[in-house]
This record gives sequence, C-alpha cells and structure tokens, in this order.
Amino acid sequence: MKKTVQEFRAFLLKQNAVALAIGVIIGAALGRVVSGLVEDVIMPIVALALPAGEWRTAQIGVVKYGDLAGRIVDFAIVAVVVFAVTKALIRDEKPAATRSCPECLEAVPLDARRCRACASPLTAASRTA
Repeated sequence: MKKTVQEFRAFLLKQNAVALAIGVIIGAALGRVVSGLVEDVIMPIVALALPAGEWRTAQIGVVKYGDLAGRIVDFAIVAVVVFAVTKALIRDEKPAATRSCPECLEAVPLDARRCRACASPLTAASRTA
C-alpha cells in the first residue's frame, strides 16, 4: 500500500496533475467572482437600458429565449474578463537577441565575440548578420 501511495504521489508530481488541479480550483473561484460581477453589477445596468425590465424570463411557448440570451451575454462578459486577466498575468517574453555562428550554426548572443560551442571568433560582419 505504501508503495502505491508513493507511485501515485510521483505520478501527480511528474504529470503536473497538482498544477492542473490548482488551476481548476482557481478557475472555478474566478468564475464565481466574474458571475457575481455580471449578475450584481453589469446586468442591472443592462436591465435599466432595456424597456422590458426582466428580459431573462421572456419566452415563446416553451422556448426560453430570454434565458438563452442572458447566458450568451454572461458568457461573452466572462470571456472578456478572463481574457483581460490572462493578458495581465501572462506576458510574452521577448526572445533573446541571437544570431547563428557561421561555423557550427549554434545560436549565440548578438554581442558575443566567440562562439560558446566551437570557440570560433565572430567577426564584426557576422555580428551584424
């Protein structure tokens, strides 16, 4: 039993299952916050702009098109908020300025005078290339 627990722990750490679980939990919590923002702040403002008031209860027969429209609006708002939060938290790093060594084709920094792989000198012409 102890070996199984150790194997399971190793699996969780190796496969990033713990990181995925944390992401799901944080995502669910963020979803609740955004849903509260939509229901309590944004939708009352939208309801003021619409003449019918409770438009989410609108239906034709058994088709609740008001509820569907509300869910679509909720989804759009949640998608925009999640996109904005993701853009704020995850920034693209600029790739390091490199060039190829003319001898071994190893990537070397632009300011390098020698290649770190083959130690060949890099001329001024190859530094600008």
